[in-house]
Amino acid sequence: MQQLDFIILGGGASGLQLAYRLSNHIAFENASILILESNKQKGNDRTWCYWETGEGEWDDLLHSQWKKVQFKSIDVDKTIDLGSASYKMLRSKPYYERLNQSLAKNKSIQIEYAQCTGFVDEVTHVTVSTDKRTYRCSTLFNSIFDWSVLRKQNRYPVLQQHFLGWYIKTPVPKFDVQTAVFMDFTVPQHQETRFMYVLPYTQTEALIEYTLFSKELLDKSEYQDAIRNYLHDKNITDYELIEVEQGSIPMCSYPFWENNSKNVHFIGTAGGWTKASTGFTFKNINRKTNALVNHIAAKKPLSRFAKKNRFWWYDLVFLDILAKYNHKGSSLFSGMFRNNRSKRIFRFLDEQSHFLQELMIMRSFPTLLFVKQFFRRLFGAHH
Repeated sequence: MQQLDFIILGGGASGLQLAYRLSNHIAFENASILILESNKQKGNDRTWCYWETGEGEWDDLLHSQWKKVQFKSIDVDKTIDLGSASYKMLRSKPYYERLNQSLAKNKSIQIEYAQCTGFVDEVTHVTVSTDKRTYRCSTLFNSIFDWSVLRKQNRYPVLQQHFLGWYIKTPVPKFDVQTAVFMDFTVPQHQETRFMYVLPYTQTEALIEYTLFSKELLDKSEYQDAIRNYLHDKNITDYELIEVEQGSIPMCSYPFWENNSKNVHFIGTAGGWTKASTGFTFKNINRKTNALVNHIAAKKPLSRFAKKNRFWWYDLVFLDILAKYNHKGSSLFSGMFRNNRSKRIFRFLDEQSHFLQELMIMRSFPTLLFVKQFFRRLFGAHH
C-alpha cells in the first residue's frame, strides 16, 4: 500500500490550489502529494468572480474585469465606481491548466483519476480507498462537497444560490463593457429572492445569469424563460447562444469544520469556505490555502485552524431571516446598497471590514427583526 504525506480529494479550485501552495512552500518541497480526481475532462465547468484592489495573483488568466458595478431594484438604481479595485471574472479552464502544468513539474506530486469510495482516520494515518486501489497518508484534505451533510440536520437553514447562465453574442453592440450588473432585482420575484447578473466582456458578448437565493431548484425552462424575458425587455432579441452554465451553491452557516478529525481536514465548499450569505468562494480559497499551508508548516494542530468569527454570526442571522422571509431579499439588499458607501459594502462582504463599518451596515436592515433573531440564536434556538 502506497504511503504518502498528503492526499487531496478533488482537483477543483481548492484542491489544486492547496497542492500548488504546498508544492511552493519550502517546508513541503519534498512532501509526497496525491490528488484524487474523478473527472479527467474538467474544462470551463466553473466561473469565479471576486473584487480585488490592484494587481492580483491570477490577473493574467482573467476572462474580464470591470471598474464599475450596478445594483438595481424597484426603488434603487446605483452604479458604483470601484476606484482602485476591480470586479474580476476568472473561468476555470485556464486556471486548471495553469495549476496542473505547474504541479506536473514536481515529481513528488501525482494526480490519479479515480473515484474515492471512502476513507478512515486510523489515528496514526488515514486509509483512502478508490475504485482502483487503496492508499495511506498522514493527512487527508477533502474538497468533495456532500449535500447530505446539510440535509440531515435542521439546526441551520439550507438555502441554495442556484442559477442558469447564457453566454450570448449579438450581431451589433448591446453591452456596456465598463459595468457589470451585480444584482438586478427588477425581475419578477414570485415571493422569493431572484435577480439577474450580467457580465459583459465585449460590446457584443456577455454572460446573462438568472440567480435565486431560495430553498428549491426550478424547472430548467423557468430559468430559460426568465433570461429570454429579460433580454427582450432590454431590446435584445437577435443573439447567438454560445454556452450554458448551471449550478447550485450551498448557502448555510453549518459549521463544516466540526467534521474534521485529527488527520482529516475538509476544504473548499466542503470545509465551509463558501461565504454563506453570498455564495462567493474563490477569494476565500486564496486566503485560506495560504493560511492553511503556513499553519501546517508551523506544526500547529489542524483542529485549531478553523473557528467561528463575527462574520459567521452575521451570515447565520441573515440566512435565518432570508429563509423565513425569502420574499424580503430584494428589500434587504436594496437597503444595504441604498444606505452605505460602496467601499463599506464590499469590505463587509469580503469580511475585511471593522466593527464600526459593520454597525453602519446593520443599521440598513430592519433592526427589530434582526435583533430578535440574534438573541434567539444566542440562547440556543433553532431557525
